[in-house]
Amino acid sequence: MKTNLLSKTNKKPLVPKEFLLPFILLTSLFFAWGLANNMTDTLLAAFKKIMSMTDFQTSWIQIAFYFSYFCLALPAAILIKKTTYKTGIVIGLLMFITGALLFYPCSQTMAYAHFLIALYILAGGLSVLETTSNPYVILMGPEETATRRLNLAQSFNPIGSITGVILSKFFILSGLASYSAAERAQMNIDELATVQSTELNAVMGPYVGVAFVLIVILLLIVFTRMPKASDGDSSLNLVSTARRLYANKKYFYGIITQFFYVGAQITVWSFTIRYAMKELSVNEESASIYYILSLAFFIGARFIFTGLMKYFSPAKLLLFAAIMASVCCGLTMISHGYMGVTCLMLISFFMSLMFPTIYGLTITGLGEDTKIGGSGHIMAILGGAVITAVQGIVSDQTGVINYSYIVPLACFLVVVAFSLYIERKHSVIK
Repeated sequence: MKTNLLSKTNKKPLVPKEFLLPFILLTSLFFAWGLANNMTDTLLAAFKKIMSMTDFQTSWIQIAFYFSYFCLALPAAILIKKTTYKTGIVIGLLMFITGALLFYPCSQTMAYAHFLIALYILAGGLSVLETTSNPYVILMGPEETATRRLNLAQSFNPIGSITGVILSKFFILSGLASYSAAERAQMNIDELATVQSTELNAVMGPYVGVAFVLIVILLLIVFTRMPKASDGDSSLNLVSTARRLYANKKYFYGIITQFFYVGAQITVWSFTIRYAMKELSVNEESASIYYILSLAFFIGARFIFTGLMKYFSPAKLLLFAAIMASVCCGLTMISHGYMGVTCLMLISFFMSLMFPTIYGLTITGLGEDTKIGGSGHIMAILGGAVITAVQGIVSDQTGVINYSYIVPLACFLVVVAFSLYIERKHSVIK
């Protein structure tokens, strides 16, 4: 039965010709929010040095960022339910651009809280974009190839991610002064302010530059005819929709799994630079190369797994990847030096297919509930804030960052459980 279904799936076009240009423009958005997400990850290491913060204090960057994702996802779903996907994309880009441009006044006030506000606005735009773009890609072609199509679009997300880290390496981390926290504590107020001003200007530059690129993308989308891809019903009854989604066990378990997966991904990446600094005795800029290599593994694996979905069910691949990510997490905890850093980078290889596969397995077949259902996955990105804060606390309390990787290990075990559930209860390939 599965072989026949697989054969039929392979005959279906991944992206119909008439949707090719809109699909390419949508793919550019996956690139753009990947860039923003991973530029933000490097801010933890940057602000830890600039303002002499603890790991928990720097985790507020991710709390602000991913709490905004949570807050804006449902309003975005309601917006596109009442209007169009294109409207959601335009509004998301406008918020993204606004948040990025606000980094300039923030660099002048030099207040950590102001940067958090700018990140909240920026991330709100990303939330609207993700809530809009993921189901849009799902609907931009046959349902039989929906999960594979989403994995293809998501394959350009880590390319944006690695671009963001490279920008951070050369424009943010390289702009940090070499003074330690102890040396900064000995400086007078004016001297410290001068050093911090220079460093915060380095933080600001890439964000403002990205904003101008986004303006070009926004204009292209505004003047391009995008497919409606509507479910044909703009009416909305949140209570009824919520009841249907809650009763759908595959969807409900998928949202819980997505919460823990995103938490795992963000914790692994947020503390990669700190882990490499400790194990290899290098500075932030040198340690960032291992973050870049992690993302390179992530990119390569995304294309590999997308290709493998022609021959293996998404749930089987998800199970394999989750088990291997768990093993790598365990090795990261107990290993040291280059061995530990290598295991840490390999986690990214096995994480690569998780978000779009969990999304695709749970969102297909929702019909009129697709838009609101898609927002649930974006709200689940709140896991990036909650789980990162938990890992920050574990790192601070134990004093050993290696031990904090027990947090993403636990999260990957949730993904293992979900994969087994899908394999046993929902064996039809999508």
